[in-house]
Amino acid sequence: MSFDAARLANAATAALRAYDPGHDLPALRRLHGAALAELGSNENPLGPSPRALAAARDSLAEAFRYPDPKGAALKRAIAGHLGVDASRIALGNGSHELLMLIGQCFADAHGSVVHSQYGFAVFPIATAAAGARAIRVPALPADHARMPYGHDLPAIAAAVEADTRIVFLANPNNPTGGWFDDAALDALLAEVPQTVLVVVDEAYQEFADAEGPRSALRLIERHPNLIVTRTFSKAYALAGLRVGYLVADPGVVEVIERLRESFNVNGPALAAAEAALGDTGHLRAVRDWTLAERAWLAGELSARGYRVLPSQTNFLLIDLGADAAALEAALFARAVIVRPMTGYGLPQTLRISVGSREENLRLLAALPS
Repeated sequence: MSFDAARLANAATAALRAYDPGHDLPALRRLHGAALAELGSNENPLGPSPRALAAARDSLAEAFRYPDPKGAALKRAIAGHLGVDASRIALGNGSHELLMLIGQCFADAHGSVVHSQYGFAVFPIATAAAGARAIRVPALPADHARMPYGHDLPAIAAAVEADTRIVFLANPNNPTGGWFDDAALDALLAEVPQTVLVVVDEAYQEFADAEGPRSALRLIERHPNLIVTRTFSKAYALAGLRVGYLVADPGVVEVIERLRESFNVNGPALAAAEAALGDTGHLRAVRDWTLAERAWLAGELSARGYRVLPSQTNFLLIDLGADAAALEAALFARAVIVRPMTGYGLPQTLRISVGSREENLRLLAALPS
């Protein structure tokens, strides 16, 4: 019998598939150079703060040393920025790692995890990796007047069962761009027992400007079962360095620290994130530009007949009402990369990052007339 490693995998891993990046972007960059419009990964085209880049470069002189395993300086900076105690903060290799750690630390084969039908892709992965039973709650309908494909928070709260360990939410949400308001989250937290952790991923919170979706951080003191995750990948444009953090009850953090890899955030990333946090002017400029460009791009796409879903992120989801594969292929042929959402169960949609004005114009020019 030939060797088959897949047969040796545990049940949780056997149920998973490897991450699909969509396209070989390094190869496409070599092929197309500056003509490539990368609008598939929700990156920040304005780039990081110059202070962050300088801090990362300076830290390379110490590359032969291990980084601070506790990330104490960055934790203090985050704590001061948010007005919370540093004991409430855990650091991760992006918020992705922290979501996985939450699943590994608090869920197992004896419990369930609740998430929305079109929630962030890491939610079901973290659930499966922990061996837990997934309870996937149907999203709001496609023709919902306010939030098509959005989280149905009353239904999510009602789906919690006696063995539920975690509820995963994203606000704003990837890939839909939608959000829920304070009142909906307040109601859910009032209904869910404190024995269930409620995780609110706020990777795109810096881009939210609508009335209603304030940060869940305002509720941290009142609800010890609430966890908020964030990232430096989006608004701070440090996606290539991989830094994320969570804010939670100190007891939750203590449990996560038991499993967290000691050096999960590297030295240049720690330095860059701390410096980026201090450059509030750069963050403000990124936010102002992104909101204006998002509105402009949404208007241009709508004017061309595309249904653009409401967004509080740095991307837009367009709904074609039919399989979007042909449009995605046509754009790809013209060196415009967007993200098909078939893996999310939304084959009729495409996710389009808010790129630079040049990239966005290239997208519009590549669309079929």
